[in-house]
Amino acid sequence: MKQPGRIGSFEAVNITLSLILLFFIVAPLAALYLEASPSLAGEMMSNREVLGAIKVSLEASIVSVLILVATGVPLAYILSRTSFKGKNLVEAIVDIPLVMPHAVAGIMILSAFGSKGLLGPGLSRVGLVIEDSFPGIVLVMTFVSIPLLVDTVKVGFEIVGSSLEDVARTLGASRWTAFRTVTLPLAYRHILAGALLGWARGLSEVGALLVVAYYPKTVNILILDYLSVYGLKYAATLSALYSIIVLAIFVALRKVTVE
Repeated sequence: MKQPGRIGSFEAVNITLSLILLFFIVAPLAALYLEASPSLAGEMMSNREVLGAIKVSLEASIVSVLILVATGVPLAYILSRTSFKGKNLVEAIVDIPLVMPHAVAGIMILSAFGSKGLLGPGLSRVGLVIEDSFPGIVLVMTFVSIPLLVDTVKVGFEIVGSSLEDVARTLGASRWTAFRTVTLPLAYRHILAGALLGWARGLSEVGALLVVAYYPKTVNILILDYLSVYGLKYAATLSALYSIIVLAIFVALRKVTVE
């Protein structure tokens, strides 16, 4: 019988392997903060270009999440509740942005929505331009985040199941009422988690943005500019500054999803 407080071989192996994996995250993060310059960080906090890039990144990611929730939750619900011919194909299509190289994702978006793309002329006629524009940034962030939100919310709906909705409907509730009063409250943690993951994925995107919308500059693009023009110290300082801002928001939102 295992004595309380003692760590057996099973626990020791698990802890050791877990620490190895955590090291691969903590070591680069610590190195980033050690490389950063506090004096440069102070200058950047008053730099219009930096503040503008942070503003663009946060605003575009928020708009992207709103679009994702409005369109991704219904799709996740359909995939969790119905069986139809071609469902596996639809689920595979949803996951395409997850496996596409970032540059390829950007080329796909340009090919479809760019001014010379499949739908570009029609979009241009209504004044919507994707290249080097805020809508282009939002589109990129939305595209790369789709699998994370849809797959997460789909799992939540599957856990809730349809039996409670059926009970509500036998008591006279409409499908809308059953969904709004039963399913959504029970699955809201997964919806929040999916939105949070989608938001984080959109904020982290850079490869597709380089192809689609270099301007207005997001922080990710500006960091690459700093690296090529000013060197590692400037890029690391901006990266550290931005990571603190994003981590603070991420932790706060994460706290909401678990309480």
